[in-house]
Parts: sequence; structure tokens; C-alpha cells
Amino acid sequence: MTFRSPADAQLNADVTWAAFDPIAYVDHNYRDLQAEDAEILHIVRDHFGDHFREHTTGPVSGIDVGAGANLYPALSMLPWCDEITLFERSPSNVDYLKGQVESYDDNWDQFWRVLCKREAYGALDVDPRAKFRETVRVQQGNIFDLLHEGQWSMGTMFFVAESMTTCHEEFARGVECFLRALAPGAPFAAAFMEHSLGYHAGKHFFPACDVGESEVYKSLEPFAGEFETVRLKASAAVRDGYSGMIVAYGHRDSDSNIPAG
Repeated sequence: MTFRSPADAQLNADVTWAAFDPIAYVDHNYRDLQAEDAEILHIVRDHFGDHFREHTTGPVSGIDVGAGANLYPALSMLPWCDEITLFERSPSNVDYLKGQVESYDDNWDQFWRVLCKREAYGALDVDPRAKFRETVRVQQGNIFDLLHEGQWSMGTMFFVAESMTTCHEEFARGVECFLRALAPGAPFAAAFMEHSLGYHAGKHFFPACDVGESEVYKSLEPFAGEFETVRLKASAAVRDGYSGMIVAYGHRDSDSNIPAG
């Protein structure tokens, strides 16, 4: 696989996101459940399950920022939400997501089964496809235009901020936009490819920002309350050109003195 050199640095606005091939991406990454995704699901389901076991809330709205061609972040929020927004820039990914809302493909069942090892998921009193259909809406948009401060009650952002640009400033800004969209105290989960060199989705190559745990921590710290990061080792089963995955989970800062954007 050929990766771009630093001289080919790309900003998010430079990328032809319409060229993203969601079918090829799903076939490579999510047709079968890989060990890394199972571990991520375990972390996220326990984080959300623990939060809602301890907090009594009214109707919950969720957002998956940069949903791409991945449904399992939305599935991880499904038991608690009466509305989930799949926020995505690429028009081809938007079309894929819209096509999944009515009745998502069978390959996502294996991801749901992992979630169902936690009672909140297994005890869902309706078919998950019916709940998904009733709850999920797809919204096309740019992460940098996500200006709805504090609108959502919980949120996810998986492999987005570091997978849309080679620019560290844009990476940090993407994390900020995600967290600012969440209400104070909202639970969140985010995942990042560590030291990624870029990736293919079908025939086209897409940029990545070289980040590690320190960059992830620094991007989250101003906007999150208590949070944890977990590093998963790289696996050749996923793809070449990265050193691991980082999962971060916690809560949006409830302090009103959060730095202005």
C-alpha cells in the first residue's frame, strides 16, 4: 500500500469526500466482527450502561459525529435514546446510512450481540431494527459547522477527527466541535487510529493526522470532565499503516467556565 508523503498534506476541505466508497469500507472493516471492535464495544457499552444506571434522565438525544459507514456507535446509544442523529459529510456515506435506517444489514447483528451482553441492550423490549428505524435520522454536514452548543445528551465520534485531515489544528478543532455539541455532563465515547498514515476506502486514498495518546488527551482535556483512555494494539487484520487504536470515554465537562471557541 502506498501512503502519501508529508508534502501531500491535506486539509479536510481538500478531500473529495464524495469519492468515499462505503460498501468497500464496510466489506473491509465491518463485514465480520474483528477483535478490536469487540473490545471497543465492550468498553463503550459498559460506560454508557454505568452512566444510565446511576443517572435518571428524561428523553435522551444522541449524536454520532462523522458516522461514516459504521452503525455500531449508534447501536451503542440505542437503548436510551428517543432520537439519534447520524451526522456525516460524505454524500456517498449519507446515502449508505439512509439506506440502512429502514432495516440495517445482517452484518450489524454480530455487533449488537456483543452489546447485548449488557442487560440494558438485551432487555430492549422492541426489535433493535424497529427501534433504530424509529430513532435514527441522518443529517449531512461538516463537523466544523456543528455549532449546536450543548444540544445532545450523549455522543460518539469514532475514527473521525484524525481521519479527515493531516493537520493537527484541524484534528483538535474536530474534537472540540464534537464535545461542544454535547450537554454538560453528557456521556461520550470516541475512538482514534493511533499514528495513522492514511487509509483507502475503495480505490481512493484518504488522509489521516498522526496522533498518539498525548494528542488525544490534550484535545479532550479542555472540554471533558473525568475521562479515561485505553490503547488497543494494532492488528494487521484491520489495515496497515497505524500503530494502534485509542478509545476515550467520559463525560462532557459540567463546568460553565469552559473555554470559548
